[in-house]
Amino acid sequence: MLEYLIRRIFSMILTLAAISVLVFIIIQLPPGDYLSTYIAELQSQGEMVDEEKIEFLRHQYGLDRSMPEQYLTWVWGLLQGDLGYSFEYNLPVNEVVGDRLFLSMVLNFATIIFIYLMSFPIGVYSATHQYSWGDHGLTLIGFLGLATPNFLLALVLLYFANVWFGTSIGGLMDPQYLDQPWSMDKAMSVAAHLWVPVVVIGTSGTAGMIRRLRANLLDELHKQYVVTGRAKGLSPGKLLIKYPLRMALNPFIADIGNLLPQVVSGSVIVSSVMSLPTTGPMLLSALQSQDMYLAGSFLIFLALLTVVGMFVSDVLLTVLDPRIRLSGRTRA
Repeated sequence: MLEYLIRRIFSMILTLAAISVLVFIIIQLPPGDYLSTYIAELQSQGEMVDEEKIEFLRHQYGLDRSMPEQYLTWVWGLLQGDLGYSFEYNLPVNEVVGDRLFLSMVLNFATIIFIYLMSFPIGVYSATHQYSWGDHGLTLIGFLGLATPNFLLALVLLYFANVWFGTSIGGLMDPQYLDQPWSMDKAMSVAAHLWVPVVVIGTSGTAGMIRRLRANLLDELHKQYVVTGRAKGLSPGKLLIKYPLRMALNPFIADIGNLLPQVVSGSVIVSSVMSLPTTGPMLLSALQSQDMYLAGSFLIFLALLTVVGMFVSDVLLTVLDPRIRLSGRTRA
């Protein structure tokens, strides 16, 4: 087990290194850089830009260096906990992110908890009551959840909340708590506003998880060991929990690596629609303006969530399912 963990951690480091190179290259692929975009915006507004000032800013931002030098500077800063300098906000990335990263983590983990709490009982019920009215109804709701884009559901909720209740459900807190230090009242305001974006972002993930759990559990329930246990007189509840349900949980665990980045990336458009103070709109703006250090830090964070999630899911799968081995060697 220890050898496996060391091997996986080493592969995670190599994966993150390769992803950092790809992220930096992709951000640099569009023609120009942040400064050229900024100059073009000023010129479109009729303002003149001094050439000496352009060269000074290019040197100050390090844009006059070669791409390998810029990349090594950025990576060396990441290793020291320095995420770089945001050109657009004229501040270090650590200061720009601020509460946005914390609120994003709260929103995303609350969404994951919502997905698991909703999909687990519904998926089990649908599998154990196959072709019943409840199964057909939940299946229909699941298909609607898969087919409805998150941003469209957000717009619908915003509209009906305004028409029926005359209130706005945008944002993650009341306006008076914006840019204020954290307090119990601010935390309670966040909790009161959190459920709407959680439902919006988590709907498609919940629907997909229900379908996978239902299919997996149905497959296990029709296997020979379940028929044998039923013939021996085991109670339905004990027979369900001890073996089939345990084996059917594999997609729940295996999806940890995919679910984390999907939730983060899936909240970008929803955050823009619902005016949520999360990292989603900031990431979109950083990509549009070619603010490479700010955008690169977000993308590396998504990559880190992916590789860590995959690592956690692989380890948990070996604990949950005895059929999974850590090595490829066959047993005698």
